[in-house]
Amino acid sequence: MPSNQKKLRKPAIVLTKTDHKRLLLLAERFAEQNADLADFLISEIERARIVEDERIITDVVRMGSSVHFTTDLGEDRQVTLVYPGKADIAEGKISVLTPIGAALIGLKAGHSIDWTTRDGRVCCLTVESVNQPQDPAEL
Repeated sequence: MPSNQKKLRKPAIVLTKTDHKRLLLLAERFAEQNADLADFLISEIERARIVEDERIITDVVRMGSSVHFTTDLGEDRQVTLVYPGKADIAEGKISVLTPIGAALIGLKAGHSIDWTTRDGRVCCLTVESVNQPQDPAEL
């Protein structure tokens, strides 16, 4: 990641114990393919406050959440945050192993975060709303 990362907006984030454990393993396995993105995801995971799965509030982005967000680039998107094997951009399913997916994890509705695009631009996204999956066991 670029050296200007310290200047980026980093709101407090929350992860469930299950998401924390799974995402840490995933990021560690992905490190050989894309070290920068894996490091970014690991840094997000490490700074998160960890809570019991049943104690997570409903407006926090977790795996499987449907997220409505806007960006300073004028984007207004509705996506579902998924693991890499379920990603399908045509269906609005984005992987947590993308810059925007890693930026979304753990955010709460109303929070904004700066993230670095794949082409190196720093952008800001704001989570407008979060809907949880009907059946988290399907993740």
